[in-house]
Amino acid sequence: MTSDFDFEFGSWRVKHRRLKARLVGCDEWEEFEGSCETRPILGGHGNVEDNVIHLPGGTYRAIALRSYDPAQDSWAIWWLDARSPHALDVPVVGGFRDGIGHFHADDSHEGQPVRLRFIWSQTDTASPRWEQAMSVDGGETWELNWTMDFERA
Repeated sequence: MTSDFDFEFGSWRVKHRRLKARLVGCDEWEEFEGSCETRPILGGHGNVEDNVIHLPGGTYRAIALRSYDPAQDSWAIWWLDARSPHALDVPVVGGFRDGIGHFHADDSHEGQPVRLRFIWSQTDTASPRWEQAMSVDGGETWELNWTMDFERA
């Protein structure tokens, strides 16, 4: 429903945790800070999350653009990164059940086909969490590679 992402509206401090390398058996994580602001668009049938991400190698901006399809009762989420300003990532599509959002897409990572998964959890708390994982075996196994923990600014 169009209110699924209402928990994220406003300004946030974000703690990022990301694998240093993906899909190569790496278990070394890096942590860094960020911030974001989320607001509704499309008369409430969408929203935009404007991010500032302080990677160890330098700060960049990016947005998550989300739109809701009431006929399918699903959301699509696109990522637009200022480091590649003419390329929208493949959208992950899904929705929320019992306050947890599951979103999937077929994508590629460094030329390798992957199944991509986003999970939104803890959406009924003051500290929502987003995580990203990839699968090279069609979703049989997943490698968690990025988490974001949100705290109100």
